[in-house]
Amino acid sequence: MKNILILLTTFLACSLAGKGQLIEATYYPNIKTAQLFPSGNQIGYPVLNLGGSERLELHFDDLDGNVKNYSYTFQLCNADWTPALLSSFDFIKGFSYQRINTYRISSVAFTRYTHYSAVVPDNNCAPSRSGNYILKVFLNGDTSKVAFTKRFLVVENQATITAQIQQPFNGEIFRTWQKIPFQVLLSDRLQVMNHLQQIKVVILQNNRWDNALINVRPTFFSGKKLDFNTEEQIVMPGGKEWRWLDLRSFRLQSDRVAKVNYNRNSTEIFVKPDIDRSQQRFVYYRDINGMNTIETTESINPYWQTDYATVHFTYIPPDNVPFANKDLFLIGRLNDYNLNDSAKMVFNNDTRVYERTLFLKQGYYNYNYVTIDQGDAKRAASYESTEGNFWDTENDYMILVYYKALAGRADELVGVTHISSLTGRKGIGQ
Repeated sequence: MKNILILLTTFLACSLAGKGQLIEATYYPNIKTAQLFPSGNQIGYPVLNLGGSERLELHFDDLDGNVKNYSYTFQLCNADWTPALLSSFDFIKGFSYQRINTYRISSVAFTRYTHYSAVVPDNNCAPSRSGNYILKVFLNGDTSKVAFTKRFLVVENQATITAQIQQPFNGEIFRTWQKIPFQVLLSDRLQVMNHLQQIKVVILQNNRWDNALINVRPTFFSGKKLDFNTEEQIVMPGGKEWRWLDLRSFRLQSDRVAKVNYNRNSTEIFVKPDIDRSQQRFVYYRDINGMNTIETTESINPYWQTDYATVHFTYIPPDNVPFANKDLFLIGRLNDYNLNDSAKMVFNNDTRVYERTLFLKQGYYNYNYVTIDQGDAKRAASYESTEGNFWDTENDYMILVYYKALAGRADELVGVTHISSLTGRKGIGQ
């Protein structure tokens, strides 16, 4: 009877979840620097092979500085990040949640915090199906007290993907956008009767979901082979190499730091003002495509022996005039690419510049600026007025192929591939 009640409760929760998309977000203000990445690779996207030996590292800080009871669980989602209408028993092997037992109080830092970490998945709590997953970290065994969420992928490879990056044929975007033609060869194990309904494809640029190409449709398909070559669907603005900020040391100020205020119990950093780069010539340099790493040049362990600082960002618009009918946002993994109020730049009428303050841990950060037209329901972010778009830019693309059985209740992830826009090109970066 108890198991039946649990099942009914789970299905009711799924029904109440409806069609709402689940996103990466931090819900408690005391939670900072939440990370989920492949073991040993802070700039990698969290992808697991179903039943494989790969593991992810989960890290986060609690600024309250005491010890709390945190746990995590998983939620299976469809390709569009809506919750799958399945019981947790159908996609979690073992216990439905796992307690986080590894923690350490910060040392040699002004900011007191407790650092928590875990290896995901645990042998006692692991995904049992392929697909999109949301990892939920919650407090005191109460799944309604969600502290933050993180996305990750579980793939069961049943499709071969071959891709390349080309310049578009369209003369209007020839020098500013990038084209991603690719082919997909499905395994014989996949029973596909209707390609347009059963196969879904998503293209990510630099691990961003806010501008992902969703439901890309094949140009041709024959049997198990699908060809994607329609320029209207598989092109993306090139952007520009990302801006950088080196905060690995607060004592030794890096080239992007204007000044530092060393207070008795805190550090305040002012970043050199940023300006419009859209009209500047393209210059290639190696970046980490919007990601960040938590590291230090002066301590042993970067996770609990690094400090936090209040970091002031400034953007000077052309002629010190605010953008007309546009909002300006700071973007990067430093804010999980979330284009909300926490990333919105505020125009200061006295200094005639845009300003934003973030509380950041020591490390190396990539970031950029984007604008969003006010009133745009889709909230499409644009580099046109801030960074510019260039075909030459080095970008990392990830192509995801999903399959849904005719009677299936969730999308399965059956193929993943990565490709850089420099792959196969002679010259820069080679």
